Amino acid sequence: MKASRWRMKLFTANANPQLASEIASYLGIPVGDAKVGRFSDGEISCVIDESVRGVDVFVVQPTCPPVNENLMELLIMIDAFRRASASRINAVIPYYGYGRQDRKTRARDPITAKLVSNLIVEAGAHRVVAVDLHATQIQGFFDIPVDHLPGVPTIAEYFKKQGLVKKAVVLSPDVGGVTRARNLAAQLESPLAIVDKRRPAPNVSEIMNVIGDVKGKPVIIIDDIIDTAGTLCTAAEVMMEKGATEVYGCCTHPVFSGPALERLSKAPFKEIVITNTIPLPEGKKLPNMTILSVAPLVGEAILRIHEDLSVSKLFEA
Repeated sequence: MKASRWRMKLFTANANPQLASEIASYLGIPVGDAKVGRFSDGEISCVIDESVRGVDVFVVQPTCPPVNENLMELLIMIDAFRRASASRINAVIPYYGYGRQDRKTRARDPITAKLVSNLIVEAGAHRVVAVDLHATQIQGFFDIPVDHLPGVPTIAEYFKKQGLVKKAVVLSPDVGGVTRARNLAAQLESPLAIVDKRRPAPNVSEIMNVIGDVKGKPVIIIDDIIDTAGTLCTAAEVMMEKGATEVYGCCTHPVFSGPALERLSKAPFKEIVITNTIPLPEGKKLPNMTILSVAPLVGEAILRIHEDLSVSKLFEA
């Protein structure tokens, strides 16, 4: 099914133009003619060089690092399309920055995930399409429809091709990621293991206990985000100590901040599987790293949204 090209247009700013191009290719349409740059004083400029009046507009822009720059580009583009009389503005956010600040953990903490949702709605978006939000309740922060796309099916399909169905153990590196790990385990027809983790300080993790048997089996550790990679790498080392034959690490969003690359390069991973929701420069790619594209997933969701079809049907067994 191809998109009705004259009624739908896809645009991107500067966060991940390669992914936008892949999505456009899947849809069979070109990326829209728009330029997002900077004025001499550093303010963001946005020029839309084609008509969008009455058009279903999709703006592909993950709010990945530099998160504030990319977020402002998204907001300004949405405002430009609203003032240009687009019929519907869909913010396609493969990675939702500030998503980990979704609740108060101490007195006087901000809930920045909610603040960002307010900004996107006030800018003029009519719908949000997101991939693997850090907390699913963020969908409720928006007063507009949100289509939440899981990254697990893309990752599961890859491991199926590697012949790991019914052979591996899927490990959640913390209790909060159990649902994600359970979904991957179900698709791979594999058992589930869980790491009971204590985090004494931000970005510092400590392994306490492993629930499940991993001895003599390959282990797939799955998380939504790899940031400083402390959690993932410590879990990998513990799995090898517990007798795993090999360890795979995978995530949807490769943030890779601080010491992440150094830790990953030293950790006992046979393979690190990530997706392209966040662009990864050549200098951050490791020899044992595999990058999967979410373009077919996002592209099919966009097509279904445009045609007013069910998006959830994509994930039904």
